[in-house]
Amino acid sequence: MGVDIRDILLEYKKTVGWETLTGVAAVDAHNALYQFLSIIRQPDGTPLMDSRGRVTSHLSGILFRVLNFLELGIRPIFVFDGVPPEFKAGTIAERKEIRLAAGVKWQAALAKGEVAEARKHAQASSRVDEFVVSSSKELLGLLGIPWVQAPSEGEAQAAYMVAKGNATYAVSQDYDLLLFGAPVLVRNLTVSGKRKVRGRTITVTPEKLLLKDVLDGLHLTREQLIEIGVLVGTDFNEGIRGIGPKKAIQIVSDGKYEETLREKLPGFDPKPVIEFFLKPPVTEDYQLTWKPVNADGVWTMLCDGYDFSKERVNSALDKVKLTAGQKTLDRWF
Repeated sequence: MGVDIRDILLEYKKTVGWETLTGVAAVDAHNALYQFLSIIRQPDGTPLMDSRGRVTSHLSGILFRVLNFLELGIRPIFVFDGVPPEFKAGTIAERKEIRLAAGVKWQAALAKGEVAEARKHAQASSRVDEFVVSSSKELLGLLGIPWVQAPSEGEAQAAYMVAKGNATYAVSQDYDLLLFGAPVLVRNLTVSGKRKVRGRTITVTPEKLLLKDVLDGLHLTREQLIEIGVLVGTDFNEGIRGIGPKKAIQIVSDGKYEETLREKLPGFDPKPVIEFFLKPPVTEDYQLTWKPVNADGVWTMLCDGYDFSKERVNSALDKVKLTAGQKTLDRWF
């Protein structure tokens, strides 16, 4: 879910056209996979599955999003989570409980014939497991897309790669990337341009946030932005009840951050969380090489291996002219 500082970022979000997004995109892989698993479902909430009962929603999402990116001149890098820090254990446990409860409610709604309600709970039950990760990496390899295994948080690794100049911008729906120091964050890179919010389908367009604009506009340092996150609550700590991002800005700007923590969260030491955002574990052990799509390999994996429609897969591959005898992706690589 990330840190909820949306309300203080509204004026710094810039709607941008797809034509401005050519370059290298460091994609928060787990964030994208949760989107695919949540959204790509049947009307009653059942995910796409093959004849063996294996979930394939994420593979469909990767195929069409990656090929759409390539067609638009975007070179993606998918960055996967590694081992989470110990102080994220509470968040992980809480999310597991939420998913389990949502699964129970999903089945109950199905039994009552409440299709819309069932889908809502089904979306909340989505989880990224070892199969989802391994099959995603396999498909990315066949699509010629590099992926990076982060030692810890994928968001931190993506932010590092943008700051280092290996990527043009980071892609995620979460604002944590800004706390991790990503100079450029891009959101809403969906293939359809549509998203369901509270049961309604809305049109979404890509939006970009520049960390420098945010910090300059709010008259904050990055560490102060992290302090605001700590007050509101992050994946690594509970926030203070009743303090939202606007109130948190006032507290930090007035120099009352430490005083507020002592009063509202006695015994809590924020330093490990702040240090993790400022200096997270990252790796330089990666190679960013984009290769031509292995069309035969993609077809074999998806159609023979996971029962994908041959027509849909062929149509997707044809979209970027990857059939035998045609030009490869020289325009991008």
